[in-house]
Amino acid sequence: MSDLSSASREELLEIIAQQQAQIAALLLRVEELGARVAELEAENLRLRRGGGSPAEFSIKPSRPPKEEQPRKHRARGFARRREKPDEVRYHRLERCSDCGAKLTGEGWEHRRHQVIEVELRRRVVDHVVMARRCGVCGKRALPKLEDKAIGAVGKRRFGASVQSLVTVLNVAGRLPIRMIRRVLQETCGLHLSNGGLVHLLDGMRAAAEPTVKELLEQVRASSSVCADETGWREDGVNGYLWTFSTPTLRYFEYRHSRAGQVAGEVLGEAFGGTVTCDFYAAYNKLGAVLQRCWPHLLRDAKELAALNSDRPEVAAWREALKALYLEAKAFHHDHPRKRTQARRYFEAKAAKLAQPYANDPTAPQRTLAQRILKHLHELFVFVSDPDVPGDNNLAERSLRPAVIARKISGGTRSSKGSETKMKLMSLFGTWQAQGKPLHATCQGLLLSPARSP
Repeated sequence: MSDLSSASREELLEIIAQQQAQIAALLLRVEELGARVAELEAENLRLRRGGGSPAEFSIKPSRPPKEEQPRKHRARGFARRREKPDEVRYHRLERCSDCGAKLTGEGWEHRRHQVIEVELRRRVVDHVVMARRCGVCGKRALPKLEDKAIGAVGKRRFGASVQSLVTVLNVAGRLPIRMIRRVLQETCGLHLSNGGLVHLLDGMRAAAEPTVKELLEQVRASSSVCADETGWREDGVNGYLWTFSTPTLRYFEYRHSRAGQVAGEVLGEAFGGTVTCDFYAAYNKLGAVLQRCWPHLLRDAKELAALNSDRPEVAAWREALKALYLEAKAFHHDHPRKRTQARRYFEAKAAKLAQPYANDPTAPQRTLAQRILKHLHELFVFVSDPDVPGDNNLAERSLRPAVIARKISGGTRSSKGSETKMKLMSLFGTWQAQGKPLHATCQGLLLSPARSP
């Protein structure tokens, strides 16, 4: 470069033009490098987070740190509580792991690791009856062995704890007889035959007879009952398992028939409550106040809308029906008269939804519309009576364990087995609904003086 002090004006202008061009090129390069740096930073962030496209992430300006607030004190702690140990074992090294020198002294506690074990073993107890002779009258005196004192029922060899455990595994655990036999043999060293296990279950059913009869009377006296039925097999022959449930009671009945007279026989002629059920026609002649299950109706409406996806008016009708149910479900009032007026209001709205399609042979909603009009006064009983549910979910959930047991074992083998199964399912279902411990409650029932002989 020539000396600028001696350069002419034309030369200086040429130098300035060259420098401006170089500056523009450098600025463009800086801009390209800045964009590349931002792209690499986003890629780095994506790799650190374990994948995803770079477009999912953006570099956000750091937020100012929040002011530290004092920690809220909970009403109770949720940390795992340490159990009271039955045995304490100390673990020490005898020699240093680095230099091998012998270690002395008791040492100090560094940490604890608590392990909970369960010991399953059988315990054989001989109850020896000792005879004494009265020195006054000369008669022999023998003590009477009571069930509660010896922990067994009558002259049965196995105690109430074994009998209740077998019942819990069969009814609540849904284990077949052969599997229960294997579990007891491998865990407790108990050797029972299949017939012996069945005999224990029959004994439990006999002890539960008065309690199950009392459960049935409580169901009949309830103001609201959910009813449902499902298939059940007895010795390979198809039958039906009926359930009648309340929030705290469960009752099961096996019948060969699915006719409506079964529900009438179980609930009795004096039943004056409300039965929540599906739209099965067997309940029509029950002679009680009925509340039809809304989820069944809405499920059919959903299937109808799916089959007619090319007709948006069907989906709109289904949404209107669902909105009506949600509106009725959200209604709440303490005054009986207001609830009765609300029930009539919702029945009128349901009739208004159904009437345009009930007599139209071309309308896909025709069948459901006719069903709504036929059972119009059985759709909103839950509005006028808050104790009545608008769905039959309680009965269906009550049947679910029985359905699983049927799939595992295939049902029962005899009428006596069906009777035992139904009574024990009623008993255990009620205990579970009431939150009672199954094994302890079952054992207490066996040893209760009020049980049937």
